[in-house]
Amino acid sequence: MSWFKPKSHGYGASPANWKGWAATFAFLLIELVLVWILLLRPILETGEPTLGQFVIWAFSSGALTVGFVWLTKAKTDGEWRWRWGREN
Repeated sequence: MSWFKPKSHGYGASPANWKGWAATFAFLLIELVLVWILLLRPILETGEPTLGQFVIWAFSSGALTVGFVWLTKAKTDGEWRWRWGREN
């Protein structure tokens, strides 16, 4: 059984079972931790983030997002394409 299923409307996939939901929540939790460690905490400590901290966060977040999309696509039962709803 796959972790994700193709969406019935639009493009992409949505979680199909607990493994898909766990992967989605893990992705969101890691993103929130990255934002806290690399952006929000330095703002509270020094008053402003540095450009280097922002660049590190942007690359980290981008790499994590690419990895999550790859995992989602690999664990989806069916192809990703645009859908308008129920197919005949």
